[in-house]
Amino acid sequence: MPKPYASDWREIMERTDILRLVRDNIRNLEPYSTARDEYRGALGILLDANENPYGEGLNRYPARLLRSQLLERIASLKGFAPEQVFLGNGSDESIDLCYRVFCRPGIDNAVAIAPSYGMYRVCADVNDVAYRAVPLEPDFSLPVDRLLAAADGNSRLLFICSPNNPTGNAFPEADIRALLERFPGMVVLDEAYADFSGQGSLSRLLAEYPRLIVLQTLSKAWGLAGLRIGITLADPRIITLFDRVRYPYNIGTDTLALALRSLDPVRTAAEVATLKAERKMLIDKLKGFRCILHVFPSDANFLLVQTPDPKGLYRHLLADGIIVRDRSTTAGCGPALRLTIGTPEENQKLLQSLQAYERQA
Repeated sequence: MPKPYASDWREIMERTDILRLVRDNIRNLEPYSTARDEYRGALGILLDANENPYGEGLNRYPARLLRSQLLERIASLKGFAPEQVFLGNGSDESIDLCYRVFCRPGIDNAVAIAPSYGMYRVCADVNDVAYRAVPLEPDFSLPVDRLLAAADGNSRLLFICSPNNPTGNAFPEADIRALLERFPGMVVLDEAYADFSGQGSLSRLLAEYPRLIVLQTLSKAWGLAGLRIGITLADPRIITLFDRVRYPYNIGTDTLALALRSLDPVRTAAEVATLKAERKMLIDKLKGFRCILHVFPSDANFLLVQTPDPKGLYRHLLADGIIVRDRSTTAGCGPALRLTIGTPEENQKLLQSLQAYERQA
């Protein structure tokens, strides 16, 4: 397995068609390097980075060792080699890096499903990349043929969120494989909610498809949204590129240390099991309310529900101290609200608030 900073990285990349998709300036990039990156011995007196010498650890820039420890821990939990893992400042950093590495501004384009996570379009706009949104089928299934028809010779990225936000459904492996085999660019599979899905992660497909990039996160199932750590699983050559382009010290010392201490797979599994049970309970209960027209199936930790008066119900819940997401203005969702699965106590409060809303109607 090639190392992320292998000296022969260009030669390694040329073995597949990944190289032809990379921007010329990125292929030739000389990344920013610090004296500590170049020094391999034990650190002694640090007079290289213009830091304040007084402090209790946070006066120093994040240590390479601490980042490596977290990287190795996450790689082990995910069943991948460290060379296949990139840690970013949330998944949003990796989404942006996909554009910066593969898309030429003003020339290339990205294809994506709609509705889906809004940052795909925002990052496209920031990077001056045309964004081609292809509506899901009426039942929220994946429009494989229309996605492929939207692509051309300048299509460098295809974003698929599965389970999808805000619709909540995961897409079949056969559909993802069809896109991987026929789409001409990189396929980015965003699995932020995969831990809540019966299908699980499709990251195992990385062994077959070098043009696959899988995005995961510590923000959802792992309960560490405040730390803002995104996980990218990909071919080592892509990880090399991300590491070369990312900003130095993109994750802070305290964040790295706290994440390392907080990764508890046993706790996470128990919480996911509780949330999945609460999701089933809410689906059953919500179907009995007159103010809920439809509850869409969900593989995520949220439900998309349609209601006759989404803005009125939204305001009622807000007055009860319950914040949900109004999706009635999102094309394809209809008169819908998105409800995150909370604790059992929070979910009961939601149901009580809905009962009060119906009594007032």
